[in-house]
Amino acid sequence: MKKALLIVSVLFMTLSYAQETKQVPQISIVGEGKLKVVPDQATITTTVETKGNNAKDVKKQNDQQMEAVLKIIKKMNLAPADYRTQRVSLNPNFDYEKKKTTYNAIQTVEILLRDLSQYDTLMEGLVNEGVNRIDNVVFQSSKLAQYQSEARKLAMKDAKLKAEDYVSVLGQKVGNAITISDNSQNYQPQPVYAMKTMAMEESAATRETLAAGEITITANVSVSFILE
Repeated sequence: MKKALLIVSVLFMTLSYAQETKQVPQISIVGEGKLKVVPDQATITTTVETKGNNAKDVKKQNDQQMEAVLKIIKKMNLAPADYRTQRVSLNPNFDYEKKKTTYNAIQTVEILLRDLSQYDTLMEGLVNEGVNRIDNVVFQSSKLAQYQSEARKLAMKDAKLKAEDYVSVLGQKVGNAITISDNSQNYQPQPVYAMKTMAMEESAATRETLAAGEITITANVSVSFILE
């Protein structure tokens, strides 16, 4: 009797498992959403570099130039939180042929410019007061979170549209989504590298040198839909 009950229990469990593992017709699609937007701000990284034979003099000259640079930044009425010193160094360089040591002082400051109409004025002021390297300029948007949300919605719409295209010839319909995976990579603004600018080579006359263009914000999703 016990043996019979055991067999019945095993059969019941097997049937239940088979029902639970029954495959559901579905389709898996990758959707993409893209937005091209005009940037409204930029992160500018600039460097003051000085060289000489005496470490104390080189450091003093570098500090004086950086002080003048910071005055220009403050004159532009930028918020204190929008600029910071990123790197400070003073290094000896020994020339083995001349048996002589020289010194190289560097100070780098990173600036968040929230008003691109100030770009040319700021860049000219920086160069005139001692900046001799524009390391990079990164154009970005202050509404990044909003645009990323819009791109995700576009990606979901794209996934559903693709799924409907595929199943339309099969006489089936796209049902509810059963899995959604966000495959988007964190947005990384692409820097515009420039070791020097036109302002370093020409006069300080007013001119426009900015061409920010557009930045692309992309979202990618993988979605599995039930087929009805």
